[in-house]
Amino acid sequence: MKVNPNNIELIISAVKEEQYPETELSEVALSGRSNVGKSTFINSMIGRKNMARTSQQPGKTQTLNFYNIDEQLIFVDVPGYGYAKVSKTQREKFGKMIEEYITKRENLQLVIQLVDLRHDPTQDDILMYNY
Repeated sequence: MKVNPNNIELIISAVKEEQYPETELSEVALSGRSNVGKSTFINSMIGRKNMARTSQQPGKTQTLNFYNIDEQLIFVDVPGYGYAKVSKTQREKFGKMIEEYITKRENLQLVIQLVDLRHDPTQDDILMYNY
């Protein structure tokens, strides 16, 4: 698939189903631990350095970020899991938001799980893989 990097936009940052974009495009979600490189992966795939916001500090992505990729598909950058510096309540909120998206979203065609191969998979990585 040839992508025009000038025709990519962040459609919406959503926290609930009512905010998801109304589109017929297929969606590809990126999951993984906090700071594993999901946003960097999106930027690399589309050939742009700063479309998806990146940070050295884990836990920056706190919403489902829907990126329209040249009217061909939508990448969805989801909050990372396993970040200890957010409250238990916030982690549960993220988990519920992600689970709702993955289980209910009809446009979702693929979930790509990114894992840092420099480290053994965590229990959270294994749970996500088995989900």
